[in-house]
Amino acid sequence: MKILVTGGTGFTGSHLVKHVLREGNKCVVLDNQSSPNPEKEQLLEELKSLGAEVIIGDVTREEDLRRAVAGCDAVYHLAAAFRNINVPKKVYDDTNIGAMRTLLALCKELGVKKLIYCSTQGVHGDIASLSEVPPKPGSEDSPIKPEDYYQYTKHQGELVIAGFLKENPDFDVTIPRPTALYGPGDPARFLMIYKRVKKGWFPFFGKGEAFYHPVYVENFCDAFSLAMSHPASKGQTYIIADDKFYFIKDIVRKIADIEKADGLIKGCRMIHLPFYPMYWLSFAVEAIWKFLPGDPPIFPRRVDWYRQNRGFVIDKARRELEYEPKVKLDEGLKLAYDWYRAHKYL
Repeated sequence: MKILVTGGTGFTGSHLVKHVLREGNKCVVLDNQSSPNPEKEQLLEELKSLGAEVIIGDVTREEDLRRAVAGCDAVYHLAAAFRNINVPKKVYDDTNIGAMRTLLALCKELGVKKLIYCSTQGVHGDIASLSEVPPKPGSEDSPIKPEDYYQYTKHQGELVIAGFLKENPDFDVTIPRPTALYGPGDPARFLMIYKRVKKGWFPFFGKGEAFYHPVYVENFCDAFSLAMSHPASKGQTYIIADDKFYFIKDIVRKIADIEKADGLIKGCRMIHLPFYPMYWLSFAVEAIWKFLPGDPPIFPRRVDWYRQNRGFVIDKARRELEYEPKVKLDEGLKLAYDWYRAHKYL
């Protein structure tokens, strides 16, 4: 089978490309290298050496998508505008919504048998029921209430699919909504946690008792294979997560224990600060930074990590896909830590 992975040099995408190749499939990678990036170039060379066909292009350009989709049996669509802060909303619209329309039309025209669209847990926003006693986790049926423009456009991508399926009911699409992805190679939030813990103290804005639901990246890759092999996945949406969710302070403690056991730190002091002063400051910083280059050091979505509850059941994926997360949190955090140390991030 020949599978296209859009966004194949991103953290999740690169793991998925390797996963596809390990399963004996051919893999095409479509990714945008709009600016020089030595790490990304090195990763591209690694993927090529493993047998992937790499196409440098943009999902917002129909000619690039057409070239990548041609001859493929399936498409894993991960490419998205994600952590772009100081960009016009049009960038999100074109990448997360417009490209989906083009991709679906091309899949139909060129005979693609299956499309798997990577959405996000973020379309559900804060899971209010987790504040109940006892906490009630969310599911695929939780209210849709995205809380930033990225999450909004990802859900709009889902609605584009829903409209396409009304006119093309035989087309096979599956939508996984991953929770917080982490693992070796994660360049963002989990690396930030490891780096903060390394300082020997960790600031919490609030009590640190917001729920957070990780998913190890290879567990998420397994879900793609299962969606390909289980007919029940056709037209379905699934929360894909590890088997448990945690208070964020407990995840920080686990990371601190790993770093302490390795001799990197002697301990990590948890410091609790008021949430809302930092939250309102993040809006001000984001507004000011619109006139400055690069991304702001804090912004509302980042600060929301201390406040928003995210936790789900994965019963539907277990029942219909036979999904079972193989790598548990303690093992996954240690694997990520070992990778960060080996690549001198810590």
